[in-house]
Amino acid sequence: MIQRTKYLKKIIPFIDKPLIKVIIGVRRSGKTVLLSQIAAVISQRAEEAQLVQINFESYRSRALQNPDRLYAYILERSAAVDGRRLYLFFDEIQEVCSWQKVVNSLIVDIDCDIYLTGSNSNMLSGELATYIAGRYVHFTVYPFTFSEIKQYYAENPCPFSSDEAMFDDFLRFGGLPQRFLLEGEGPVRAYIEDVFNTIVMKDVIARNKIGDVDLLERLTAFLLDNVGNPFSATSISKKLKAEGTPSNVATLMNYIGALKNAMVVLTAPRYDLKGKGLLSTNEKYYATDLGLRNRVKSSDVTDYNKLYENVVYLEMLSRGYEVSVGKMGEYEVDFICVKEGQRIYLQVAYLLADNAVVEREFRPLLKIEDNFPKYVISGDRHDFSGKGIIHKNIIDFLLSV
Repeated sequence: MIQRTKYLKKIIPFIDKPLIKVIIGVRRSGKTVLLSQIAAVISQRAEEAQLVQINFESYRSRALQNPDRLYAYILERSAAVDGRRLYLFFDEIQEVCSWQKVVNSLIVDIDCDIYLTGSNSNMLSGELATYIAGRYVHFTVYPFTFSEIKQYYAENPCPFSSDEAMFDDFLRFGGLPQRFLLEGEGPVRAYIEDVFNTIVMKDVIARNKIGDVDLLERLTAFLLDNVGNPFSATSISKKLKAEGTPSNVATLMNYIGALKNAMVVLTAPRYDLKGKGLLSTNEKYYATDLGLRNRVKSSDVTDYNKLYENVVYLEMLSRGYEVSVGKMGEYEVDFICVKEGQRIYLQVAYLLADNAVVEREFRPLLKIEDNFPKYVISGDRHDFSGKGIIHKNIIDFLLSV
């Protein structure tokens, strides 16, 4: 597997700092490999570094899912090295009951540097915040972006004759890292199916005690079929009811929360560019991986506008931006991306087919009266840049630094 350089650059400065490093991401997004890469960096710095690596999804670690046994085991390891610093790597820590208490005790009782991964975004709230508030820093890992896929195939045999063919494959099957080890469409589809079922069964249905599995499946298909569309729980309830699936708003909110916690879907809030504040209604939903999205969406129609928008949304998140949807009066800006006080505005379209489409995509950006960069991104190779707005081909944009 390739080095996940963008994540290593963020995490390495925190090595040996008195903060717990928490890495979250959807299942099979590459968290385990990233942990190994961090461990390798530490080992290169000091050959005698004492590393303890536990994957709590492994059957070998089943006994350590008991918090008391885990705590005792780590204390024994610390004593065995005469109290020297332990580097603890706990993969899928949410499998351990009351893991927050164990981690809190370890950072108090022994000299250790702790790295955790989890497949539930909710692990950063509730008890975690209570027990180790101010003692952790978190990082979100996403499946491969297009530039990482390009890097992977630069180091491994590439079946594609062009970047365009590689990009089309990305739109169909997404960026889950292990799927690139498989050859042929059939095995890739089977792998994506297995990952999706694991996520739904373990991280959504079982963990949240979902009662109406049929409603959950219909809701998931609806959300992923309509990526990039703004919805509230009330509007979703009405649409599902019109399709013959009655539901109440409270249940839908719980199910949507479960899907978000498992990182099957991600949301972008809406921001009022005139009022300078977040709007409380109608978030937009996006898939954390297009392969998972295409596995479950209800429609057979390929909507490239939605796919392109989803790709750009994930790209900006992976680059470390906070991403929201902009509202400017009657107009909408697809994405407002903010990082370290800097801002980028993005409009995304499949193709700028005629002057009317060009005007429609450029108009909202022209209404914004500041000097931050403004982009229109599409599949066109012709450069439509003008009036202070930069047009980029989507592949070129995804491969740009």
